[in-house]
Amino acid sequence: MGSQQQQQEPWLMENGSLKRLSKDMRRHSRTAHNMSSSSLRKKSDRTLVSKVPCATLRNLLTNIQEVILGTKLSILFPAIPVAIIAEFYGLARPWVFVLSLLGLTPLAERVSFLTEQVAFYTGPTVGGLLNATCGNVTELIIAIFALSSNKIAVVKYSLLGSVLSNLLLVLGTSLLCGGIANLRAEQKYDRRQADVNSLMLLLALLCHLLPMLFKYSAASAALTAEPSLYLSRGSSIVMLIAYFAYLIFQLWTHRQLFEAEDGDEDGNDGSEEETAVIGFWSGFAWLAGMTVFIALLSEYVVDTIEDASDSWGLSVSFLSIILLPIVGNAAEHAGAIIFAFKNKLDISLGVALGSATQIAMFVVPLCVIVSWIMGVKMDLDFNLLETGSVALAILATGFTLQDGTSHYMKGLVLLLCYVVIGACFFVQRTPSNNFDVTNITLKSATNAALCDLLLSLYEMKDGCTSKHKHRFNGLAIVSFIYTILSYPDRRQKESLKKHCK
Repeated sequence: MGSQQQQQEPWLMENGSLKRLSKDMRRHSRTAHNMSSSSLRKKSDRTLVSKVPCATLRNLLTNIQEVILGTKLSILFPAIPVAIIAEFYGLARPWVFVLSLLGLTPLAERVSFLTEQVAFYTGPTVGGLLNATCGNVTELIIAIFALSSNKIAVVKYSLLGSVLSNLLLVLGTSLLCGGIANLRAEQKYDRRQADVNSLMLLLALLCHLLPMLFKYSAASAALTAEPSLYLSRGSSIVMLIAYFAYLIFQLWTHRQLFEAEDGDEDGNDGSEEETAVIGFWSGFAWLAGMTVFIALLSEYVVDTIEDASDSWGLSVSFLSIILLPIVGNAAEHAGAIIFAFKNKLDISLGVALGSATQIAMFVVPLCVIVSWIMGVKMDLDFNLLETGSVALAILATGFTLQDGTSHYMKGLVLLLCYVVIGACFFVQRTPSNNFDVTNITLKSATNAALCDLLLSLYEMKDGCTSKHKHRFNGLAIVSFIYTILSYPDRRQKESLKKHCK
């Protein structure tokens, strides 16, 4: 059977080592993460491609058909070259930001598809590791580019937003839609998987809380800055060790808890995913190419997010926490909701909780280690509001999943929690000083007020008696020095110089 298929599909013979795994073994290699994106794939018709006489051209066309056109999100692929052209010709920065986010959406879904295709040749263990590593490659690449630009705020906000969106938005929407679609049937899921992920998230919360609380243990924050950084780096190493133990638990010792049961009892559902559609080396080549484009668009996102913030009047924190995770992981989120509609909550939980665990226990500590290597001082102190939001999200999720059953009310509550947290960051106009981000709008308004005050002082000085003029002189000098150091508007500066003369 295997040789017959390879004769019919010559594009699979590039390495000749296609592993015919049993259905049980194949299910072990398919995590809920890559199954969530499988719901967005389109079945390709190779009738015309198979008639191409040239084998090389036929192989190329087959790969293009499966990789580029084999997804319902293929309509977003033109956003990638448009974003590159917009960046090259220096078009409006907010447009580059939007186009880059749209281009990242199909790329993230295709990475999941390609890792699954490679897993057909590597076996369930290596395939599971590959899926676990590449599951959140978009967030990791964005974080690394932000670190290289010393934008620690973007790193922390974007990773925080990914955890919040998975725990509250994705899980809440899945439970809500699944509950509405299955009103007459009680939705059940395996609590054991949820318990393991909740335990890992609590460990991540502990590692975030201690560096934040540590700075309040001394009279001065300067006394705890360096020790808090060392504590964060040590905690990051502990988190990575715990995550590797989690992978062993998931892929070897207790893998039955994380099996993605995608088929119905009659075996009709998902049968088209039981065979590879592209070759091993082709899969790796496409995976490398997709990663390059993800890196390019991630760089555009990092470079333009502050310009988009100024143009739209939204804070960097709101864009990073709310917009980046929603658009960047739209394919994965949509897949989780679709499976919830089909009453397959175990897959939806695997997507939401698994992705949140991977971000909190792998991507965040890895960014701390990478920043350590790069000489950037990034710690696990996400400040009080941000850490409190994550803590409340983890607690709300834990209480929601404690009984192993679900209904639409649970999903609604989680969604409302996400709305309240999003509103909190929407009205938060000033990022914390620890994030080293300047609120340009607030700074400009402050400078304008200081300039107006200084000009008023000079006008008042002209009408004062000589007895009180020295008081205005002292106050005016202090205001002038502070305003000049704060880089006011050029017209304001010229007006200041004119009056000072």
